[in-house]
Amino acid sequence: MRPSLFLAILGTAVLAVAQQPAELPSAPSATLQQQQQKDAAAQAAANPAPQQSSSPALPLPAIPKDAPSAPAPKPPTPQNDAKADTPSDDQAITKIVVGVNEVNVIFTVTDKRNRFVKDLSQPDFKFVDDGKPVASIRDFRKETNLPLRVGLLIDSSNSIRDRFKFEQESAIEFLNQIIRPKFDKAFVIGFDTTAEVTQDFTDDTDLLGKGVRMLRPGGGTAMYDAIYYACRDKLLKENGNTAMRKAMILLSDGEDNQSRVTREEAVEMAQRAEVIIYAISTNTSGLKLRGDKVLERFAEATGGRAFFPFKISDVANAFSEIQDELRSQYAVSYVPADFKKDGHYRAIEIAADNKKYKVRARKGYYAPKN
Repeated sequence: MRPSLFLAILGTAVLAVAQQPAELPSAPSATLQQQQQKDAAAQAAANPAPQQSSSPALPLPAIPKDAPSAPAPKPPTPQNDAKADTPSDDQAITKIVVGVNEVNVIFTVTDKRNRFVKDLSQPDFKFVDDGKPVASIRDFRKETNLPLRVGLLIDSSNSIRDRFKFEQESAIEFLNQIIRPKFDKAFVIGFDTTAEVTQDFTDDTDLLGKGVRMLRPGGGTAMYDAIYYACRDKLLKENGNTAMRKAMILLSDGEDNQSRVTREEAVEMAQRAEVIIYAISTNTSGLKLRGDKVLERFAEATGGRAFFPFKISDVANAFSEIQDELRSQYAVSYVPADFKKDGHYRAIEIAADNKKYKVRARKGYYAPKN
């Protein structure tokens, strides 16, 4: 081969590598693995071993073109359902923004028959933050009409192929019903081995429908990565001076075999972003499997619900119940007692005076850190 031709081919290959989209930035578990790999590399350099072939790293979740630039990709970390260690480096997780020590919570109240209770007022509740009654209530609203920000995450891995088309159409109908023009916004992410934004934030339901129909089933499942990314890079950035309701609709069987972010890191990021997760299981076995318990974990930790529609017609019913709930919520803003900006996790407890009523809200939040 002529030298000039060889250099031209080499230059094209280098350019192609440089233009690849940024990958999902490291979560704490991935950062730990990165440091371990650096240490191993340094030790190998000091004690060289005979050259041998190595297996290529597994692909990482691709970040859409509209996402901000991120660090170079790192190899994935094997996942399990064990709780991740608390990270010591706060730079690895985006901090939650709480205005002037004020906490905003969206919650739902139901009776013993699981019917929504919409006519209660502030004195009907007790609010506890980090084990102490709150210092003061700044605002209380019922049947809140706050702007809605919705992330629709659809598992497009091979495991949900059976009723994928029906779930797509049910999701589109849900978005058509819930999104109000010039007021609410939603985005669509499909995930298998990677997460892909097929439609960014918009109030145009036609565009959202196209984003859902673009999805095609195939590949493994990186659900934790998709949730982590959607919360941190989409919904967390919606935190601002304007109060709003943020929800994620997650369609999946709950099984994860590709993520490098752990389940608990994804849960924590959802809590930091103040996102309520509604999970709709795509498990068609008729039995509650391990993945269904994972979906319940995400829902319970964020104040949402998990649905298990064993019949295909029940999928549309699940979307209908989520829609009703999003229109039947209370919103409270309060100032915690003994509040400190120390990055500490603070538990939230909201209870109705009437013991017949059940209150569902996110379990807590992370205070900002100076």
